[in-house]
Amino acid sequence: MCTKLSTSPCKPGLDAAACGRPPSNEASSPALVGLSRSFVTPYLAWDGRRPDDLFEVARELVEDVTFPTIHRWRDHGGKVVGHFQVYFPEEIAHAGGLLPVKVRGAQVEPRQADARFGSYLCSIIKTSLESALSGHLALDLFVSHPICDAARNLAAVWARNFGYRSEILYLPQNPNSGYAATYLREEYARLKQVIEEIAGREITDDDLRGSIQLFNRNRRLLRRLDRLRCVRPWLLAVDEAYVLAAIGGLMPREDHNGILSAALPLIARREGRPQGRMRVVFEGGFCEQPPIDLLHAIAECCYVVADDLMVGLRWIRDDVEIPGDPLLNLARAYLDQSTYSSVQHDARKPKERMLLRRMRSTRAQAAIITAAKMCEPGLDEQVAYIRALDAEKLPYFVSEFEERMRSFDQLQMQLETFVENVLFA
Repeated sequence: MCTKLSTSPCKPGLDAAACGRPPSNEASSPALVGLSRSFVTPYLAWDGRRPDDLFEVARELVEDVTFPTIHRWRDHGGKVVGHFQVYFPEEIAHAGGLLPVKVRGAQVEPRQADARFGSYLCSIIKTSLESALSGHLALDLFVSHPICDAARNLAAVWARNFGYRSEILYLPQNPNSGYAATYLREEYARLKQVIEEIAGREITDDDLRGSIQLFNRNRRLLRRLDRLRCVRPWLLAVDEAYVLAAIGGLMPREDHNGILSAALPLIARREGRPQGRMRVVFEGGFCEQPPIDLLHAIAECCYVVADDLMVGLRWIRDDVEIPGDPLLNLARAYLDQSTYSSVQHDARKPKERMLLRRMRSTRAQAAIITAAKMCEPGLDEQVAYIRALDAEKLPYFVSEFEERMRSFDQLQMQLETFVENVLFA
């Protein structure tokens, strides 16, 4: 929901998190070298001065099919857990000293992966496996989720091709059950045991609480990013916000927190004036990700004030509780403090109703309803969204995409025509 942004400088005595800068324990992280005007991190080459420079290097990192941050982590003796879309409790991996990395496909030709799959599958399944078969996506553990038939079988295909462990994390199919939190807590405990075996050490409750605290800060910073884009969308285009969030799935969260903390005040001070562009919500980027050039084409004629791109990084909408059982707190947060998605079936959050609520809270004038080609959950959900929007007489633009698309001229022309019809009809 759009709320007024605070631009007040930090005052003595205020909590650092409330002022948008990392607490002292994060600033002293060995992976975080500096947070002043000369911002330095070994995972991103940015001097901490110009947001435009940050967007450029962040995009290069997101689109780099060699995954340099993973290799840097492994070169220093670290281990990596790759988790397929959509949501994964990264705090558990972090507490064990592993780097959690979002496996979200890549813009590569699936030459080797094609031999492992049938023809009629979404691109992200094939390009994710291709990235690993090529040696670029080097993991110590892979975790998938039964969000669709293709993802359900991905762990087994992965296991047949690599020597490290491949697991399925079974998130509750019925989140409305009174036993869902207890069940998910035990599933998280099973995952914790697997990670302990790979890490070679025990993960204590205090380890988990420290990681939850760190990720709570990351979620707060991402919420600030979302609010800024909603309140002043002319300062932050959808493709810029996307790369700034997406790099969090490729590097330690300590570094991502530092980058966001340094970048947010600079973005808020960017020069820019509102233009006559339509405010829209983008729906359909929960799993396979659209090309950044496609997002840029949308930004040329629309202000995207909310979206579900990389929604797993923003799945939990509030701070996870620190006191008590950390695994149970994570389980309850997944069930009760979460957003909505086509891959979760929660009677408390009918997706079409949640979309309408998102449009109202962000003052969106229309919706872009899209889905990845061959994506069964996304294409199915389009029908429900369209019916709900028709019933409310709200305009919408329907399309589909593939992560390896290269041409966007026709889509941009169609979208510009749609926007003109809505604004000037």
